[in-house]
Amino acid sequence: MSVETGDEFVDGAPDAIRARLALALDFDDIVEALRVARVMRPWFGVAKVGLELFSAAGPEAIEALIDEGYSVFADLKLLDIPTTVNKAARVMGSLGATYLTVHARAGVDHLAAGVEGFATGATMAGLALPICLGITVLTSEQADPGSLESRVRFAVEAGCGGVVCAASDLGAVRALGPDLLTVVPGIRPAGVGADDQARPATPQEAVTAGAGLLVIGRAVTHASDPVLAASGIARAVSSAS
Repeated sequence: MSVETGDEFVDGAPDAIRARLALALDFDDIVEALRVARVMRPWFGVAKVGLELFSAAGPEAIEALIDEGYSVFADLKLLDIPTTVNKAARVMGSLGATYLTVHARAGVDHLAAGVEGFATGATMAGLALPICLGITVLTSEQADPGSLESRVRFAVEAGCGGVVCAASDLGAVRALGPDLLTVVPGIRPAGVGADDQARPATPQEAVTAGAGLLVIGRAVTHASDPVLAASGIARAVSSAS
């Protein structure tokens, strides 16, 4: 159980807060990724495996993080013909990933193939149904309202369980898909540089706007004191919830 001292969750965060925080393990070394994951485990319940780590370690990265007690977010941003997306998503489901990203820009058939494949893979492995996420507009890009609306509608029609969007897009997303899980990257606490994010938000801003799952990467992994940074983010999410 976590102990709150002053303004910080110094020993960890409650399960309800940890379930809303995804640690972006953007490393090209599985050993380094696991080292960071173990240190951050008291504050994060979800581990994000992106293209960099998956290219370096493949399915081992997903399996190792599940063994560490994380739910795994396979952020592979699938974009290919529906048959290929379906087969790749089926593999991710069979490995035990909880979340998988598929680009919404390709349309309903593309997204639906990912949804079906991801669910089939998990079911065949005897696992709980996972959540396929449609990527709307990347947080490194400026949002076009027309593209955002069409991509959210595609995700709803295809049966996606959620979408990935910027905090600034949450109002529009919730209006179009109120039942979607909203996953928000580009999270930067006050005073932390935006790096390559065009539309960052603080944890408080994102939660207040209705974010379901916050993706945290360099704000913690590149911090001078990662534990202090993680505890501060957990506190911020708790206070805004």
